[in-house]
Amino acid sequence: MKTEERFKDSALSPKERAEDLLPRLTLREKVGQVNQKLYGFQSYTCNGEHVELADSFKEEVEKWGGLGVLYGLYRADPWANKDYTTGLTGVNAIRAYNLAQHYVLEHSRFGIPMLMSSECPHGHQALDGYLLPVNLGMGAAWNPKLVEEGFKVVGEQQKEMGVDFALVSMLDILRDPRWGRSEECYGEDPYLCGQNAAAAVKGCASAGLEVVAKHFCAQGETTGGVNASAARIGERELREIHLPAMKEAVKAGATGVMAAYNEIDGVPCHANEWLLKDVLREGLGFDGIVMADGVAIDRLAMLTGNDKAANGAYALNAGVDVSLWDDSFPHLEEAVERGLVSEETLDKAVLRVLELKFARGLFEHPYLEEKPLTEYNVPKTFPQSLEIARQSAVLLKNNGVLPLKKEKKLRIAVIGPNADALYQQLGDYTPPLRDGVGVTVLDGIRNEFKNADVRYALGCTICDDDTSGIAEAEKLAEESDLVILALGGSSSRFAGAEFDTNGAAIVGTKLQMDCGEGVDTSDVRLPGAQNELANAVFESGKPVVTVLISGRPHAIPEIAEKSDAVLWSFYPGPWGGTAIAEVLSGAADPCGCLPVSVPRTTGQLPVYYNARASYDVMRYRDLENTPLYPFGFGLHYTTFKTTVKDGTPEISIAALENGKAHTVTCEVENTGSTAGHATVQLYIQGVSGTIVRRVRELKAFEKVYLQPGEKKTVELKLDCDALSIWNRKMQFAPEESKVELYVEESGSKVWNGELKITK
Repeated sequence: MKTEERFKDSALSPKERAEDLLPRLTLREKVGQVNQKLYGFQSYTCNGEHVELADSFKEEVEKWGGLGVLYGLYRADPWANKDYTTGLTGVNAIRAYNLAQHYVLEHSRFGIPMLMSSECPHGHQALDGYLLPVNLGMGAAWNPKLVEEGFKVVGEQQKEMGVDFALVSMLDILRDPRWGRSEECYGEDPYLCGQNAAAAVKGCASAGLEVVAKHFCAQGETTGGVNASAARIGERELREIHLPAMKEAVKAGATGVMAAYNEIDGVPCHANEWLLKDVLREGLGFDGIVMADGVAIDRLAMLTGNDKAANGAYALNAGVDVSLWDDSFPHLEEAVERGLVSEETLDKAVLRVLELKFARGLFEHPYLEEKPLTEYNVPKTFPQSLEIARQSAVLLKNNGVLPLKKEKKLRIAVIGPNADALYQQLGDYTPPLRDGVGVTVLDGIRNEFKNADVRYALGCTICDDDTSGIAEAEKLAEESDLVILALGGSSSRFAGAEFDTNGAAIVGTKLQMDCGEGVDTSDVRLPGAQNELANAVFESGKPVVTVLISGRPHAIPEIAEKSDAVLWSFYPGPWGGTAIAEVLSGAADPCGCLPVSVPRTTGQLPVYYNARASYDVMRYRDLENTPLYPFGFGLHYTTFKTTVKDGTPEISIAALENGKAHTVTCEVENTGSTAGHATVQLYIQGVSGTIVRRVRELKAFEKVYLQPGEKKTVELKLDCDALSIWNRKMQFAPEESKVELYVEESGSKVWNGELKITK
């Protein structure tokens, strides 16, 4: 083989091949490899079986002599303006991929293939995409293994369609539920979020997919719950709350990370060299690709006075490798020529892109076989989404009305804006669904309670103040034996919305959304006329089971007080109606636990459970100093007895650093008459030391399924990481201190003890 063709030798390592190819590229070709300028869903037209590439796609490929990454070829939603008449399904999807890849290869001097990225916050955002409950729902399941299984299915579907990068929301921590993207968080706790982030990465990776974990970092902190706003926190808060999920994602094998829109202490994440190099690469050991968020690099104009070449140079110097839709990275040629960034710095980013292309075998196998795609939206074949929906339903109150007996001939009134609204179960970043895919709450109840007389009234919509339908709903309630009141929120883009250049909904337009990207709120009470509807239903005097479907915790003190039962389901996905109905009947046990604290009022925020012990959290003159429902809480239909056997209540720093752990052993017994899941949670509270600790910190948990009378042993370990702190020197290490231990089962305290960490 000629020396100049060594990059074609598949016997060499991907890095060796990339290093051989890199110096052959011109400056323009290099810039093309780090550009992800195109909206992939605009790169083609589809007319029946005929797929044609758009001129804009061809022009971009020809301009750069190839293409680095193509975003969202399969994306379908109102912003993309793709549905079952205009978008890609079946063999057409494969045909479009092959057409695009062929055009790239034909117009690259060295036959360099493109990578493809696709949105995957809680499932594939494509026509016929497999969808899971939103992240907040997955967090409520407290079952990372189940989350891993769900993402494995999602990953298999994307791999079958030629996707290389799954863009997965997993790093944001919910610290202010006014934020519209609350649904994209696994919860408010860094440990719970970290376990689920690792699960999502492992699931996708096991299917052969690369994961871009997003968003890095501290986007969930927000100022006043406003999207992309400043994270006004110090380094210790950043490291304790917002970095653990990234740490777990790296350990699990994430090969990409997406920078966040926000700034931290005045420095935008896309221009933060300390964050993207010192913390991410050196501190966490990440060696993959850093991707920009949509048009985020253009927002660096606040630093450069709208100098696009300087914007791109800022981001590249800080550690961003690949852009997304912006007009700044295309000016990197100019930036190099002006001396704003060195070509050597550009080479590092290009090398990462090329190495990944070689590692994925795209040079040898650039095309997909044009064959029918697997049908994933079949619950019997792929039950993971339905099972997550079951396990994520959180029972917060039950005065004995649940479970409902299926054999009784009840007159059931199903009332509310979320009773028969499939798209309001799905969350943001979701595609259109085919007819026959998905089950609403109303449909689920009709299927589950076949002996019942089930009738329905809308009552009101999610966001409008129109109360004209409330009288009909109240009359229906009065004529029924029982009311199931389906309230909550919506992140559905399908009821009409306008969108920004990055796909976020534009506030100020007529929206039937109270949640989702760009849809922040100043008040976490239920939107629209829902409280008026609820009061009218309560006036009927009939038993009321309130089912809340939302993407954030709402303040519902009056509804909680007046309801006979409260069941919360955070956007449970297409099959959420089946899951909710099964929980109501007892066919599935309610076993979800809150991944986030539920406030009494908006003014109580922040209400997260793990505040620092330096102040008396939430102690107001006119309000109880507890959340309405606490983090980790959830009721069952059965009962559990948890017996704790603690180890020696002392461990040395040396032992911890040598790999030993303190183990708390729990024996869990189902003492009730029905099977169910117990969620055993271990918390710590540092009561001495050199920094102010948090009032409570989750450090371990395990979910176990038990038949009546069955016992199982659960071992919860506190290793060196679990017992380390970021000390005054900002070093992560254990220190001599006293720690209180607390074991809870689904938020109910069962034991506490003490552990001394000695020198």
